Amino acid sequence: MTKELSEYPLRAPGHSAGLLDLGRWSFLLRLLVKKELRVRYRGSALGMVWSYVKPAVQLVVYYIAMGKFMGLGRSIPSYVVYLFAGMVMINFFNEILSNTTRSIIWNAPLVGKIYLPRELFPVSSLWVAFVHVVPQIVVLIVGALLFGWRPTPVHILVGVLSVLTIGMFSLGLGLLFAAFNVFFRDAENFVDLLSMVAIWVSPVFYQWHMVADVFPRWLVNLYMLNPLAMGVELSHFCFWAPTQGVVEAGHTSWDLMAPNMPALMMGSFVIAFGVLLIGQLVFHRLEGKFAQEL
Repeated sequence: MTKELSEYPLRAPGHSAGLLDLGRWSFLLRLLVKKELRVRYRGSALGMVWSYVKPAVQLVVYYIAMGKFMGLGRSIPSYVVYLFAGMVMINFFNEILSNTTRSIIWNAPLVGKIYLPRELFPVSSLWVAFVHVVPQIVVLIVGALLFGWRPTPVHILVGVLSVLTIGMFSLGLGLLFAAFNVFFRDAENFVDLLSMVAIWVSPVFYQWHMVADVFPRWLVNLYMLNPLAMGVELSHFCFWAPTQGVVEAGHTSWDLMAPNMPALMMGSFVIAFGVLLIGQLVFHRLEGKFAQEL
């Protein structure tokens, strides 16, 4: 028997539990994701094919510049897999951060006219970024298989942890900057700067021990605790380390990672979760003024 309308608990207008409340709005979230994808590729002849073309061109350019001209390909086996495994995570981070920052502005008419959890807009941008990163991961897997990729369940689990770490960290930053961007459009420019330097402050082109050769141990630990750098390194562990010829006889994939890697992984994951929590709190504090500012 269905409940009478009067039996449902009353809710204050505009009440929301933030990210925890999005399960009740899953249908609308799917609609927003589909809308953003349609808008993104409106008038495009290739559509989702660009999800393959752009990273492929980026990979070729970086591989020639860093692997051939700079000679990094001679010191890092299966360098093209190493490079692309890092690039996929950086692309994932950059797209989430850029689109979530602008998500409230892009949906200003909806924000100003009807009530719905404002977090739906940044989260829908995250899912769009995930839709775009899946083809890149497929290409990465195919490429790794050509280089003799033989992962264990541990490698796969670490790969999932890489995506989760990057996702939480970038969504947390995205919520923070999305709120600031409503009041100060400078937030977009600052995010563009972050996206520009992200690939250079993470071990995408180089290996982590090159950082250890230059900086003291405590600074290297701080570097590895950065969720972005850790997400890239975990991607290397998943896709690059199990390829043929990378791990020497008598060693394991863990020997390629930084010392006390499990502790660094946990610390980085906690930091990513903390950034997500801070981003949610700031977003929730400021969202009441969004409609007025827009």
